[in-house]
Amino acid sequence: MANDGPVEHGYPHLETVRASITALYRRLSYDTVQTFAGSVAPADVAFCDTDDLYLGAQRVAREMVRHFRLPDARLVVSFREMTHAANVELAAGPEYFVELNGRFRTHRQDIGAALAHEVTHVYLHRLDLSFPSTAENEILTDTAATYLGAGWLLLDAYREDSVSSQKLGYLTPEEFGYVLAKRALVFQEDPSVWFTSPQAYTAYVRGMAEARRDEQQPPLTGAGWAGRRRYARDRRHAPGPQPGVGYAFSPDGGGRLRVSFPCPTCQQRIRVPVRGRVRARCSLCRTVLECDT
Repeated sequence: MANDGPVEHGYPHLETVRASITALYRRLSYDTVQTFAGSVAPADVAFCDTDDLYLGAQRVAREMVRHFRLPDARLVVSFREMTHAANVELAAGPEYFVELNGRFRTHRQDIGAALAHEVTHVYLHRLDLSFPSTAENEILTDTAATYLGAGWLLLDAYREDSVSSQKLGYLTPEEFGYVLAKRALVFQEDPSVWFTSPQAYTAYVRGMAEARRDEQQPPLTGAGWAGRRRYARDRRHAPGPQPGVGYAFSPDGGGRLRVSFPCPTCQQRIRVPVRGRVRARCSLCRTVLECDT
């Protein structure tokens, strides 16, 4: 948790974020991801200063449990002074003990954001979905929370001006915006109307631009002129190495050339023949892609 400290910007974790989206589709399946089409509603996690602290926290925790379809999970929420925003004890269940930073006693509007991250930990724990390192797991958790409809709260908790700052989670604001944009493109959802933080809106706009760039890489037909020219040059010299680009050429069993590239929706690699206009369908997220190979 950045609390009046420096906030990292940009996309330093983008590779792990993309791997997290792929892992979600592989573990959950397309059909299960689709059941998260509705985000957590702002009204369901609203928390005002007149609400009882503990009863309100338990109410928001129950809403997160409901969103992630964990009906037999019970969260016991407490507050204490700590460095991190929150912590959850990942036991066998059904009770999970969540500790929130004492700062949230007076910043109650962000309790939903902290609980979104911790309940996602519980959800991934029950799925037995994890990455090798602690840092990668935290990125996976932020990505899953955001892609599955609860993480817009984490981005909205980001605030920064010339004298103070606050950011929850392990992704940068722009990375949160990127994952939120990926979700918005899949579910045709506009989360920007829920933001109370102007800095969150700016990060979302930047993340959307980055997400759109994924749809504009060759051999997709949405690629720009410069990308298409680079692709044509690399195709002439295939199957040699193509450093710095997402696509790669290789021969198939019959000696014919094929190109592989990441699906702009789920990042799973797709392999298609090099023969001009091709329509490909991602087997993981079912996105239909128009290609010019």
